[in-house]
Amino acid sequence: MPVFLFPDVSDFPDVELSNEDGLLAFGGNLKTATLLAAYKKGIFPWYNEDEPICWYSPDPRFVLFPKNLRISKSMKAVIRKNEFTFFIDKNFEGVIKNCRHTKRKFGDGTWISDEIENAYTRLFHKGYAHSAEAWSNNELVGGLYGVRLGKVFFGESMFANKTNASKFAFIKFVQELATQGVQLIDCQVYTNHLESLGATFIPRKKFTALLQDLIA
Repeated sequence: MPVFLFPDVSDFPDVELSNEDGLLAFGGNLKTATLLAAYKKGIFPWYNEDEPICWYSPDPRFVLFPKNLRISKSMKAVIRKNEFTFFIDKNFEGVIKNCRHTKRKFGDGTWISDEIENAYTRLFHKGYAHSAEAWSNNELVGGLYGVRLGKVFFGESMFANKTNASKFAFIKFVQELATQGVQLIDCQVYTNHLESLGATFIPRKKFTALLQDLIA
């Protein structure tokens, strides 16, 4: 059963208390220390603007091991054409704003509120959050953002204003992270998009055990 967290709480209950949808707790806050404590335990915030902060730890967990990254023939062709230029952290604020406001096929709304945007921008300025970006003609056209702790990158959201831009940014970022020793990409929940790139489900127990090994 989900647990209520008081506003000043920065610690979390055991993830095994999550309900069948992965909801572990609600309430609490989005301070940097609270978010870092959550990620270290395999927990992330996910809620709509008119809701209290909700904390999730789904089982199974959708992840990508960089060594299993799949690049289709069509994406290899896109990369060869140099249609996009890749950057890391060039315009984090632009990425999160685009993730928030880019219209999506599956709905008009977004879970990224002012509160979320401000919290992750603070994480960026403190060196924990990062953006992977696809640029074309000096314009930001796709990308993603998330949090890195040790050898794990926790993906949060991605956007594309041009076909293949988010896939390009994701592929280049995973390749770069692999050179830096990152061994696990947390994709949180299932999407066809990420499955096509090699993401797969693993049990939550295995995921949290990996976090203990990979986060210093």
